[in-house]
Amino acid sequence: MSKPKLIVVLGPTACGKSGLGVALAKQYNGEIVSADSRQVYRGLDLGTGKITPEEMEGVPHHLLDVARPGEQYSVARFQQEAYAAIDGILERGRVPFLVGGTGLYIRAVSEGYVFHAAPPDPALRVELEAKSTQELRDILTRAGVELDEDCFHNRPRLVRLIEKLQNGEDPHAEAERDPHYEVLTLGVTYPRETVCQRIDARLEARLDAGMVEEVRGLRESGVRDEFLEGLGLEYRYILHHLTGELTTREALTEELGRAIKRFAKRQVSWFKKDRDVHWLDMTADPVREAGKLIEECLNK
Repeated sequence: MSKPKLIVVLGPTACGKSGLGVALAKQYNGEIVSADSRQVYRGLDLGTGKITPEEMEGVPHHLLDVARPGEQYSVARFQQEAYAAIDGILERGRVPFLVGGTGLYIRAVSEGYVFHAAPPDPALRVELEAKSTQELRDILTRAGVELDEDCFHNRPRLVRLIEKLQNGEDPHAEAERDPHYEVLTLGVTYPRETVCQRIDARLEARLDAGMVEEVRGLRESGVRDEFLEGLGLEYRYILHHLTGELTTREALTEELGRAIKRFAKRQVSWFKKDRDVHWLDMTADPVREAGKLIEECLNK
């Protein structure tokens, strides 16, 4: 039997995934499932570039704001909640779009990763939680574990990889797969210079809109600094700004801008490993180009 169809829109940060997803969902009677490891958290809006209700243009979005800040949210949980959202969209006779930049989350759903949960080791977790994120990375790199962009700042993910090592599992082992859907994957990106310009412009706009105040408010509401540090990028560098390590907005903008650009480069490297991605020309008419591919997929 043929599998239900799923359209994926992926790509590096600041390249227009959200807007393209909305345009395509409106054109093809679709709903969107967000695939972003930070946008699952409530209150993390400006720092994650979370789409606003106005920008959604009436298109239903799923898996935004489904966890409280500080709560552990795993890729396995995301997969199960994404499956439920996608299956609900299909039952309503609509087209599901999986849109985001967290490669591991996307692959877990599009390729149907099968997770075998090793039992957590409470004593080991206490030991690991006392270590810095860099120390956790060092443990893994010394063991020869290659870290992808999705877990570089993700403390829970780093801890789970170390637990697997301690449990005798191979973190490099290919995940078992049980694909649930027939997937069309569309990629968005720009030339490197353009991506950097878009990152700079978006960063300035988000700082002007109150991104520092967002992080200050999270801290005042009881969100722990360790959680913000583990989120990386905007939350990590703004935390350093609020604690006096980056004393001026200029220093914050410079350091954070560089970090986001490095992150975008890692995202591109991760996504380019997938040969099944149809990369769209974002400087031309990506909606039209994507539309031809979607119609071919849906009518197959």
